[in-house]
Amino acid sequence: MYKDVNLSNKVARERQKSTMLSATAPDGIPKPWLETRDPFARIAYWITYGAMFLGLAAGALRCYTGYFDVPVMTGNLCPVLDEDFTGGEDGIFGENGTFFREVDMSGFGNGEFEMTTDSSNNSYIQDGQLWIVPTFTSDSIGDAAIIDGYTYNITDCTYNITHGFSYTPQAKNVPVNVSAVGFSSDFDAEAYALACSATSNHSIAQVINPIQTARLNTRRTASIKFGRVDVRAKLPTGCLWPAIWMLPVDNAYGPWPISGEIDIMESRGNGPEYPFQGSNVVRGSLNWGPLTWLNAVSKTFGFRQERRGRFDREYHVYSMEWSENFIRLFVDNRLHYTLELQVKKSFWDIGDFPEVVSNNSQSVILANPWTNGTKMAPFDQPFYLILSLGVGGTNGWFPDDNGKPWLNGAQNAMAEFWRRKDEWYSSWGATTEDRAFIIDYVKMWQKC
Repeated sequence: MYKDVNLSNKVARERQKSTMLSATAPDGIPKPWLETRDPFARIAYWITYGAMFLGLAAGALRCYTGYFDVPVMTGNLCPVLDEDFTGGEDGIFGENGTFFREVDMSGFGNGEFEMTTDSSNNSYIQDGQLWIVPTFTSDSIGDAAIIDGYTYNITDCTYNITHGFSYTPQAKNVPVNVSAVGFSSDFDAEAYALACSATSNHSIAQVINPIQTARLNTRRTASIKFGRVDVRAKLPTGCLWPAIWMLPVDNAYGPWPISGEIDIMESRGNGPEYPFQGSNVVRGSLNWGPLTWLNAVSKTFGFRQERRGRFDREYHVYSMEWSENFIRLFVDNRLHYTLELQVKKSFWDIGDFPEVVSNNSQSVILANPWTNGTKMAPFDQPFYLILSLGVGGTNGWFPDDNGKPWLNGAQNAMAEFWRRKDEWYSSWGATTEDRAFIIDYVKMWQKC
């Protein structure tokens, strides 16, 4: 219990005197700074406030010039595709569906280890979202068939529709400057066999593509020439290769990459500790070049890194803005761009290509394949959208290191990948949702 205390009876304390003054010091202490001002004090005053003013003025100027330096879309944008998947699978897949399922096992030019199917195991609608999910081929034909003595003919192979000439470089007599839809092109039996069938042979370490996934495109239903694309998605976990990208409807300038490719987003599902940019990094890039074996993508790519997050844990919106003067690829908002390219001169000039190039088998005098196009060529033609989930590959997207269970240059890369599945399968996560590429919505606008 508190007791009443008389707080008015305070002890008087003697004020401490300065020890800097002697007891005999005169009352009038001299203060010369009051009689004569220090000229350096005035200079310091002006320097301080002058620097503050210049800093504010420079900041305002930078904001002003930065505002007008950022390229923006002009004119109107007309909707081409607005799909939120809430209506179920009706109208999504099938002959007249929004998305065409590519059925192919050629490796798509990257030496990928999956085959893409039209199976509802690999692409389906669930809870108003599009799911692309990897599964094992052995679930349907058994482990032994993957390794030896089995011929797998993929059902309803779509090579005749998608052509695949950019995916199967071994094919001969490749058509050039023809419609990518390819209904009027001649049938290529050799290329068809590479894309639609495989035989396992243990003696030469040749295996059936051990993983099944999906690759969906809007080639028949939605394409744009200048406009915007928004895709809201969550990326998968594991040694997987999700991608949101675009290809030209017609190869107006020649086969890949001469007619261009726009990679709005691609990533590696490996964790953030992965030394070659894992699930906390997404990349955007443009593929283009004057020859099928000369790609200038190194001049037009960038990436976005999450410092405190991962792209396989949350949904993000992956976007592209594309006009006659610039291309911007970004995540969630324009400030988080992976690539912002203002095209002030032609891509031929941007490439700064040599007059003569050699690929160790032949020397070629380079000529500009985009002479008849605009300064944006080859990116001045209609492009369609692709959503895909790749697995592995030998093109270097997954660089060789001591922990990777295959070598990119090895003839038995796919066989070694499958043999060592216990080393990578655990990275896929415990649930289907962990390994799924989940798309919440897709929107496309055409400049009009």
